[in-house]
This record gives sequence, C-alpha cells and structure tokens, in this order.
Amino acid sequence: MPPLTPAPSCDSVVAALRAAGCVFAEDEAELILTTARTPDELTAMVERRAAGLPLEHVVGWAEFHGLRVQVEPGVFVPRRRTEFLVDQALARAPHARVVVDLCCGSGAVGAALAAALGPVELHAADIDPAAVRCARRNVAGQGGRVHTGDLFEALPGRLRGRIDILAANVPYVPSGEVALLPSEARDHEPLTALDGGADGLDVLRRVAAGAPRWLAPGGVLLVETSERQAPGALDAFTRAGLTTELTMSEELYAHVVIGTRP
Repeated sequence: MPPLTPAPSCDSVVAALRAAGCVFAEDEAELILTTARTPDELTAMVERRAAGLPLEHVVGWAEFHGLRVQVEPGVFVPRRRTEFLVDQALARAPHARVVVDLCCGSGAVGAALAAALGPVELHAADIDPAAVRCARRNVAGQGGRVHTGDLFEALPGRLRGRIDILAANVPYVPSGEVALLPSEARDHEPLTALDGGADGLDVLRRVAAGAPRWLAPGGVLLVETSERQAPGALDAFTRAGLTTELTMSEELYAHVVIGTRP
C-alpha cells in the first residue's frame, strides 16, 4: 500500500485502495472520506480496508432497502440482492402485523420490512450473540425485539400460528464451497451465516419443516437460495405442506422461494 500523508488526500486514498485490489476504489474512497471524522481515523479506515476488511465493517454501516443498517466486524453484511426478498414479502403481505426475521444477522431484513409496513410486532432471532447485539440497535427504532437461539427455539411461544411474514435469510453455501468464497466473506463473516451443510439446504429444510406451526393462516415464509438449489428448496417447502412458488430477479441475480400456509 502506498504511504499515506498525515492528512490523506482523495487521490492518495484512491491510490491506496486501488493498490490493495479494490475494484471500486473511487466510490469506496468517497464513502470513507465522508465517514471519517479525523485524519487519524481516515488513515486507520483506509489501512483496514486495504488489509481486506469489508467496506461495510470499515465504515460501520451498510445501505439496505433505503436504510442505513449498522454492522460491525464479525457480523454478516446484508447483500443488495436480499432487497428482492423484502420486496416479495411486502407484495404478498402488505398488511402484515406480525413479522419475524429469522437468521437475522444485522436485522436488516426485519428493519426494512417494519419501515415499509408501518407499526408491526417485529421479532428477530439469531444464534450468534454478536449478530443479536447488532440487530438490537437496528430494530430499536421499530420497537422490535431480538432473541438469541437456534431458529424457532429462540422465539416466544405466543407467536405460534400468528406470524404473517416469516423472512429467513438462511445460510445456503454448501460446506465444500465455503473456502471458495471471496475473502471478505470467508475471513470476516461468521461461518454460521454462510455454511448451509453438505448441499447448502440443511438450515432451509429445518425452517421449512417448522414454519407451518408458526405461520398464521395465509402467512408467508420467504427464503433466499441459489438457482442451482431452487428445486431442492421448493421440494422442502412442498413437503412441509406449504403452497410454494419460486421468484427471481435477473437484475439482482436473486432467487427467493415463497411458501404460504393454506
């Protein structure tokens, strides 16, 4: 990385990021420059980004569905393609009153749903304590509650049969392919948020199997998956007794399986 001056200029920040292999060095430099409060903080942020820390972890937030979602090192960074899952949920349950964000990570999905729907009873859950701490900050403005635990075990029993939207951004990378992920994900995000088991569908199957007991009549379960895994995901939803469909966004390269409780 080229040496930085005590008060790095825009050009020197761009040069440092470009030398570190950042493809969008100019855009990242602008974001870092507008976020840093002091020259020392700016230098530290550039050094952290050049060392491979995800940009969102460097600046402390990610843009998601029009919101600025707080993230921190060790917490899964919400992907832009997951905005498609939010849009599909809103289209199918525009009057939802009970919303659950399962495998919530930063709580971005739940926060986005609540922001769009208006007053709702919002719950989020994750097995990772760091994610739970982060999610609590992101859903506080919507009065959301965040729970620690393994999938449905984390949720209050009074939610059974009442959930209108159950969004579950489950891990779906096959175990054998985790090592092939970009280093930003592989080295800086929790394995529990990435590894979906041998075929990537272990957690998805568990969510599908348990969802009918928690969904309200007409309630919807939405899970992101890959194009290759979609047939297996659809089968898991159908076996659980859900009315199932697959939706896709070519622009975002997003695939969302939707199951409705009859």
